[in-house]
Amino acid sequence: MIDCVIFAGADMDTSFIDAHELENRYIICADRGVVYAKQLGIKPDLIVGDFDSLGYVPEEDCDVLAFKPEKDDTDLMIAVKQALSKGKKNLRIYAALGGRLDHTFASIQTLSFALDNGARAELVSQSEFVTLLDAGEYSFENKAGRSLSLFSYSETVSGLTIKGVKYTLENAQINSSFPIGISNEIISDKATVSFEKGRLLVICSSVTTS
Repeated sequence: MIDCVIFAGADMDTSFIDAHELENRYIICADRGVVYAKQLGIKPDLIVGDFDSLGYVPEEDCDVLAFKPEKDDTDLMIAVKQALSKGKKNLRIYAALGGRLDHTFASIQTLSFALDNGARAELVSQSEFVTLLDAGEYSFENKAGRSLSLFSYSETVSGLTIKGVKYTLENAQINSSFPIGISNEIISDKATVSFEKGRLLVICSSVTTS
C-alpha cells in the first residue's frame, strides 16, 4: 500500500489524479511539485528543493527544506531520501516523467536507489506507469489502452515467466542490450510477472490515440 506520495516538477495535468485516494498519505513536494498539490487541494507534509523551477521559497504551514542549486542530489532524490528517512516503504511519484530525457532517466535511477534502500517506488503520469522490481512475483491489472513492457535494468533478468498476456514467457532470460519485452498486451484480468534473478524495469504506456 502506498504510504508516501511525492510531487516532482515536470509538466503534468493533474485532472487524472483523485485527491481522495491520496488521503492519509505522507505528502512531499519537490520544488514546483507544490503547485500540483495546491491544484488538488492537498496540504503537503514536507516541501524540499532548490526552488529554481518554482522561483521562490514557499511559505507553507509545513516543514520546508531549501537547498542551494549547486548540489549533487536532484530535488526528487532529496524528496525520496526524506521519505526513506521517515520509514516510508511504498512511494508514488507524480510529475517525474516526460520533458527532458535526462531528467526522466534520473527519475528511473531514483527508483533503483529506493530499491537499494528497502523501498519500492513508482512513477505515475496520465499516460504512463513505471516501476522497478527485484526478483519475486508481481501482478498488473488490465487497464484498457495500456501496453506492458518489460526491460532488464540489470545486465540480465533470468527465470522470467509472464502469464495473462498475449506474448507469454516461461523461465526465460532477457538482457539489457535487446528490447525483446516491449509492447506486450494484457489479455486477462491481470498479468502475472515473476523472475528469479536481476532487476526488472516495468513500463505501462498508453497506446490509445485521441
